[in-house]
Amino acid sequence: MGCLGALLFLLGGLGALAQICEITEVDSTLVERLGQRLLPWMDRLSPEQLNPSIYVGLRLSSLQAGAKEAHYLHSLKLSYQQSLLSNDNSDSEAKPSMGQLALYLLALRANCEFVGGRKGGRLVSQLKRFLEDEKGAIGHNHQGHPHTSYYQYGLGILALCVHQKRVHDSVVGKLLYAVEYEQHLQQDHFPVDTLAMAGLAFSCLELSNLNPNQRNRITVALGRVQEKILKAQTPEGHFGNVYSTPLALQLLMASLRPTVELGTACRKAKAALLASLQHKAFQNPLVISQLLPILNQRSYVDLISPDCQAPRVLLEPATETPSQTQVPELIHVTLKVSSIFPSYRHSVSVPVGSSLEDVLKKAQEHSRFRYGTQASLSGPYLTSVMGKKAGEREFWQLLRAPNTPLLQGIADYRPRDGEAIELRLVGW
Repeated sequence: MGCLGALLFLLGGLGALAQICEITEVDSTLVERLGQRLLPWMDRLSPEQLNPSIYVGLRLSSLQAGAKEAHYLHSLKLSYQQSLLSNDNSDSEAKPSMGQLALYLLALRANCEFVGGRKGGRLVSQLKRFLEDEKGAIGHNHQGHPHTSYYQYGLGILALCVHQKRVHDSVVGKLLYAVEYEQHLQQDHFPVDTLAMAGLAFSCLELSNLNPNQRNRITVALGRVQEKILKAQTPEGHFGNVYSTPLALQLLMASLRPTVELGTACRKAKAALLASLQHKAFQNPLVISQLLPILNQRSYVDLISPDCQAPRVLLEPATETPSQTQVPELIHVTLKVSSIFPSYRHSVSVPVGSSLEDVLKKAQEHSRFRYGTQASLSGPYLTSVMGKKAGEREFWQLLRAPNTPLLQGIADYRPRDGEAIELRLVGW
């Protein structure tokens, strides 16, 4: 064999070793049960409960909700256009956030719609203004922080990109800088879901070539994001934690950089996800809507050119089993708050399967316990406990004995019988 032939053989062998990220051959019954958990959320049509992510997740999945799905999109359009396009600024808190507007634009694209016309132009302008405001908050020297988060910043860029709307190089540059010099920012590291969202935005920009002057930086940043996410894989197989894994897999599945490590990591993550599915770990509609696409080999990047004619299985509501109609068994959870004086400790009884949020509500009904929350894209989080509010660089941490931080939020975590949960105000 000549030198050229040997070289080609070697390169072919190396190419064969490189693998893409695939999540295939998942039990269709598990997928259907996961989709069924979204159906009750699609009956909640009040403006504060409408969630565009649910529609996006279903459209990118192998499942459909039939007439309910179409009605949900209609409700989204009525609500978002009324609140976002209204000239009434008297109730600005009721208007959707930057992240919610971005998800709404993703929902339109999931239905193969491009924003256009006067109304569509106003929506695009609003999202671009949001991003410009966030860019200003970060500052010229990158010493500031977005008013919302880098997660929502990346989501906003992604939403405009799939609609082929270009944002200024300086807007993209802020997100690139955050990934390039993450260690210089006033935080230890980005959460995996934030890295994944930034990576999805970069993937869309790379494929669409909307910012050619930033192309080299985008390519390098994508490689760095992929490397960081792979390094964040736990021994169990999750990227960061079980709830950030779906979005991380979306990014890895969209990757144009196949490697041996990538294929191995994705197989390990698939095994961890299947175990979590069998244990019914996924209840939050946002996380479910991020998970359903990867079980159909799709990601948000596919919204660049969505396939709206792909066949999808019609979801039927889950049938109620006899055990579900019986009187629920109770568990006992001890709630502790150590960051106040005097400290608080109280035992609460709730049905098996209740969330930590259910425990907090029950405690508020039957004791002096009080708390406040704020909605976010990943679910509600605590803003105050017993009248004590979290400051600008503080948050209420959730811990279970012995002194172990919870990875889930109050709406997702299911306490066990006899467990003690502590709420602690900490700085960051």
